[in-house]
Amino acid sequence: TDMVFEFDDMQGIAGYYYALHDGEPKAVAQAIIEQYRPAGAGDELPLSRAGMAVALADRLDNLSGLFGIGQPPTGTKDPFALRRAALGVLRILVERDLDLDLVDLVTFAADQHTSLPERDKVVGQVVDYALDRFSAWYADAGFRHDVFQAVRALNPSRPLDIDRRVKAVANFSHLLEAEALAAANKRVSNLLAKAEGDVSDRVDTALFESDAEHTLWQAIQAAEADITPMLAVVDYQGALQHLASLRDSVDAYFDGVMVMADDAAVRNNRLAVLSKLRQLFLKVADISVLQAQ
Repeated sequence: TDMVFEFDDMQGIAGYYYALHDGEPKAVAQAIIEQYRPAGAGDELPLSRAGMAVALADRLDNLSGLFGIGQPPTGTKDPFALRRAALGVLRILVERDLDLDLVDLVTFAADQHTSLPERDKVVGQVVDYALDRFSAWYADAGFRHDVFQAVRALNPSRPLDIDRRVKAVANFSHLLEAEALAAANKRVSNLLAKAEGDVSDRVDTALFESDAEHTLWQAIQAAEADITPMLAVVDYQGALQHLASLRDSVDAYFDGVMVMADDAAVRNNRLAVLSKLRQLFLKVADISVLQAQ
């Protein structure tokens, strides 16, 4: 409207009153004013479901459209305020408890455009850009960079789920066992990377040669049984706290067991055990990324 053209801070506010004046339902008027929320960092978020929907749609339309025609932000230049748009999407999804997948959202938004020269790249680019904003968000909130990277290493794309994992890893990083288990996971990751061929999913206890092997394997099995119901209710913090109890058996294993044994069957079996150990932690994050403090 001419009013908004002259006074751009009336955007949404003018529409709200016009809608009410024209006899639109209150929910429609509310969604019109909430479409532009949040206007910036710390600004209030939409409260209504319709308001959240149009606020997300507005920002996702801009992000997918501008990335899709090859106009992403460059360096410090962001003429179309895409950084603010991406942060707005993240805030709405996280702070309003909307467990939605960014890949699905951006794909849907991109499909609404009749022609996008960069259509084949736009989803990955927008999701990566949004997650980069997430990294800055956590840094501003005082989280260690490696805490967020431990979660991002899993390539997640649901912001609410990412937020829950990051907070769980941040809590885990303060535990006494965290540094040792992070180092152990890094060691396991390196050993598995050097393994020739695929590591088996099958563990043969008949090939164990020491008590340390039996102890660790029993601890892994018990931990998996214990954390499975926790993960089912998205209790990532509880799961990591429980996995912290593996430290002693992991330390004893590496102190007393030569993983890369000369016997191929024994070596591969030990790698299978370590793969199972690593998979337990990867259900929440890649803690091998955590740095010693």
